[in-house]
Order: sequence, then structure tokens, then C-alpha cells
Amino acid sequence: MPHPRPLPDFLLHRAFRVSDAAAHGVNAERLRRSDLSKPVHGVRAAVDSHGFESFVTALSLVMRPDQFFSHTTAARLWGAPLPKAVQDDPAVHVSTVSDAPRMRRPNVRGHRLSASGVTESGGRRLATPADSWAQCASLLGTRALVAVGDHFVGRSHFETTMADLADAIIPGSRSSIAARTAVGLVRVGAESAMETWFRLAIVDAGFPEPELNVEVRDANRQLLGRVDMAWPELRIAFEYDGDHHRARDVFQHDQRRDNGFVVNGWIAVHATSADAHRPAVVFERLRQAFEQRLGRDRRSAA
Repeated sequence: MPHPRPLPDFLLHRAFRVSDAAAHGVNAERLRRSDLSKPVHGVRAAVDSHGFESFVTALSLVMRPDQFFSHTTAARLWGAPLPKAVQDDPAVHVSTVSDAPRMRRPNVRGHRLSASGVTESGGRRLATPADSWAQCASLLGTRALVAVGDHFVGRSHFETTMADLADAIIPGSRSSIAARTAVGLVRVGAESAMETWFRLAIVDAGFPEPELNVEVRDANRQLLGRVDMAWPELRIAFEYDGDHHRARDVFQHDQRRDNGFVVNGWIAVHATSADAHRPAVVFERLRQAFEQRLGRDRRSAA
């Protein structure tokens, strides 16, 4: 079989509308060749183009001006941490703010919203960070929703505050109660979904709420390091060690830093992703740290 005729340069390496190709002289037979896929009706792309980003790019080409990406799809496009089950779901959320028909296409969940803030990023129309967070309240559990909120308020380039999240909640909506519960738990400072998970689990286990991203200094005010969570008055730190802590240079840095903590009277409790499934052991270590500190304080007072 002869090789397919080359496409015009402006159609190479990107998804494109069939109508745009036809307007530049590409015939229907060429658009049926095996080197092109059909991610969305009316769109063609390179056959090896697949996955979430490719599908969103293709879909954006056929969206009406009154349609935009919303809910968990918008949150994902903003880089928010989402549960694996959500990331594995092939469905994409597209909303319409008008009386026009909602989008009905394979692997698209169409919504009609009475109001939403909409912006453009990377050539795509999508709900603003605050509005996408509020829309996620109908799809995510409390801790996952808090993690998304932590992501938006914790990164300065979003310019999103907890007040913005609260204002995005639609009064009387079915998810409004869940959203208001979650926004009360959002904090500035968590740098990953697992840090959010452990912070909430620590409080649920009965410990005082920790401060986030605490700088630890020695008696001479020299910086020893920064910790994920801490109770500075007790000199107790709690660290979540993600997979990157296994790298040799990161491990060596952690060891040097923790040595500085120890000689300056700090207790550092470390957790990994395995502890999220069975947190009892690491929480027992944290309880022992509190008992040691509070017992010492009581003895000193006596």
C-alpha cells in the first residue's frame, strides 16, 4: 500500500478539524487513512495520539463558545491532585452556561450550570480554579476535595483564596453542605495530597492541628530545615516522605537535616504512603512524642 500523501504542515503533529483540512484541499479519502485516528467526531489526530490530554485537545476543537471544561476535568487541567479512580475515568466533564443543549458525545459528561467563572488556559476554556473546586464537591469525598482546595490556595499563581472557594459554593445546591464542610478544612501550606490526608487524619485521631511548612532553627537562629507539619512549642515535627525521598541525594540531605533536629531537641516522626493504609503505628509514634514532651513539661512545672 502506498504511503499516505503528506498533510499540510499546519496540520502535522496536532489534532485538527475535518472541516479545516477539507478547506485546505485534503480529501475525505486521505482523512480515512490508517495514520490518522478519530478521537472525536469531526476531528482527526495522529494515530499515536491518545490519553487524557489528547482527548481534551481534540474535544476543545468542537466545543461551542458557551461550553467549557468543568468539574474534575478542569481541576485536573489546573494540575490539582485527584484520586486515581478519577484520573483513570476516561469521561471528560463539559458544562454549558446557557439554555443551549448540553454536549452529548462518547466519553463526555455534559452539564448545564446556572453560573460559573470561566477562563482560558492553554487555548482551552475551563472553569476557574475556585469554581472547578466547588463543582468537584458533587464528585469527591471530603478529604479529596480538601486536597484540591489546598492545591489551589497554596500556589500563588492561582491567586485563589479560601474566601474565593467559599464564594464559589452555590447556596442550596445538593453539594453545598459537603463543600462548606471541606472549605473549613482547607489550609495554605500543604504541598501534596498525601500531606493533606495525613493532616486531616492526625486531627481526626485526636491530636492538635499542626502548623504547616514550619522552619526549624537552632539556638542561633540558623535554619536547620523546613518540615511539612509541626507543633513548634513542643518541638515535634511530622514529615511525609514521598517516593522522591528515596533518591540518594535527597536521603542524604534528610539525614543531615534530621541530625540537626536531634541535637537541637526536636523529635521528627516520618510517614510514608504505606502508613496511609495502616496509620496506627505512625500515630502511636506521634502519641509517644507528645507523651514525652508533655510529660517533660509537667515534670519541669513540678
